[in-house]
Amino acid sequence: MIKTNLTVISKFIFLGFTYYPKVEVIVFVLCLLMYLITLLGNIILISITILDSHLHKPMYFFLSNLSFLDIWYTSSALTPMLANFVLGKNTISFSGCAIQMYFSLAMGSTECVLLSMMAYDRYVAICNPLRYPVIMNRRVCVQIAAGSWVTGCLTALVETMSVLHQSFCGNSIINHFTCEILAVLKLVCVDTSRVQLIMLLISILLLPMPMLLICISYAFILSNILRISSVDGRSKAFSTCAAHLTVVVLFYGTALSMYLKPLAVDSQEIDKFIALVYAGLIPMLNPIIYSLRNKEVKAAVKKLLIRNHLCAF
Repeated sequence: MIKTNLTVISKFIFLGFTYYPKVEVIVFVLCLLMYLITLLGNIILISITILDSHLHKPMYFFLSNLSFLDIWYTSSALTPMLANFVLGKNTISFSGCAIQMYFSLAMGSTECVLLSMMAYDRYVAICNPLRYPVIMNRRVCVQIAAGSWVTGCLTALVETMSVLHQSFCGNSIINHFTCEILAVLKLVCVDTSRVQLIMLLISILLLPMPMLLICISYAFILSNILRISSVDGRSKAFSTCAAHLTVVVLFYGTALSMYLKPLAVDSQEIDKFIALVYAGLIPMLNPIIYSLRNKEVKAAVKKLLIRNHLCAF
């Protein structure tokens, strides 16, 4: 809990979409559908990458990591909101808010790093195909994934501690549907320039820098693809990269508009809908995008369905 001279804050109150009752019901239904589809799609993707030996490759190892963190990301952001709507509550304890903020930040930050590592994996696979099994061996893949998780979790811890150790002076009404760090920061009643500097440095570390690595990787990939003489080979290379690029544009586009926008631009209502996009829509779309654009994943799903159908008889 945060203790000030006069007040102890033990819980926060969410405004959510209470000013728009009809919108609130629609948002609840949409979020519930997105959450269920996210769970189903990502669990299926993780299952087939484990069960199908043909998918025991670095690309699918990273993809299963992405699916796992998407499940946690959506659960941390949407589950409390859905539960509060059903129970008719709009409050969260201080410790609950801290946990929710930490996990949302940790999963989002990890995804920033992981997507850049997946771009590097595609670069090695396409530009150095003969050395790919040696460079991206199992040990290296585990180290890259672990590094992504550690970076995301540590930066999230720094940001969460920085914000929640500030004085709130009794302000406990969050104009959001979740303990989003920027919404909570607006409740602080003391100078936040130091916290904002920490958040800016971490945002630069997790957004522009990974994006630069992705752009460099895909510049080399595109140059290499254009030199492929075989039409089938070029088409396969493009299809493998298209799914990853689509996810990158969706994720980084919403994250940049949220965390690196000018301070003069401040629309809390727009921020809520942007939060719905990156906390609900993108994790739902990720397995769909990778499944639709990837022949190996579609083949593995068909094989799994046929096997289950035969077992049923």
